[in-house]
Amino acid sequence: MRRPRPLPAALACSAALLLTVLATSPAPAEGRELWGSVTIVPGHQGLLEVAGYGGPALGAGSRLTLTAPQPAEVTATPLVDGVYRGAVAADGGTGSYTFTGTATGTGAGAGAGTGTGTGAGSATGTAAEPGPWLGRTFPFVLSVPATAVPGTRLSGCAMVVTDAAGARRDQGACTVTVGLPDPALTQPLAGVPLGRRPTIAGTAYPGAQVTVRDQNEDEVCSTTATAPGGTWSCVPGTDLPAGAGRLQATATFNGVSAASEQIRITVT
Repeated sequence: MRRPRPLPAALACSAALLLTVLATSPAPAEGRELWGSVTIVPGHQGLLEVAGYGGPALGAGSRLTLTAPQPAEVTATPLVDGVYRGAVAADGGTGSYTFTGTATGTGAGAGAGTGTGTGAGSATGTAAEPGPWLGRTFPFVLSVPATAVPGTRLSGCAMVVTDAAGARRDQGACTVTVGLPDPALTQPLAGVPLGRRPTIAGTAYPGAQVTVRDQNEDEVCSTTATAPGGTWSCVPGTDLPAGAGRLQATATFNGVSAASEQIRITVT
């Protein structure tokens, strides 16, 4: 039988160093990844709801931190709950919730058995209450500046849950998309009798493609909103049917869309 050859000294030293690194490296995040998404139009705020923590129950001092994507900012942590304390950084770059209560369980059931003295027994148990962060949704209010371009997916949005010692227990990425402001129909006025080919006009995000449709989703006319005010107008290529109907404008820009309110019309 051949005896195994000893490792060269340099290789043995490298192997020992590798084992040391593996043994001392921090454990990866536990549970499934955190997630959240929101669409916010320029110059407005939106609610990003973070969920998905599936790790162990953590104690007081554990924290969920959201890093806002640029150029968005965190403006509020509106959760009203006595055991989660919300905070927003002065520069709006991050927002967080810190757990201030006591861990109550991991969500697993607990059972206790009792005997009757005759060889038969029964087991009863109740599921423990979910621990901190488990099965919960945590809201963050984000603001997007008026200069943000609709259709842009802002980069850099991230979440992390850490324990009281600062060790990472879960993480995830969030999606913040800049939405498109709703277009408006300013002409014709609702309820005013119209001819068969009325001028239809309104406003929309500058550069957006605007399509006007009737109550049957048939296209009436289309055009492009002009800069800088985003005004637009178009005239139907064919006669509108006589009688009552509805019109609605839909704007599309950079892969996102938005619709105006419908207006009721009467064609004579």
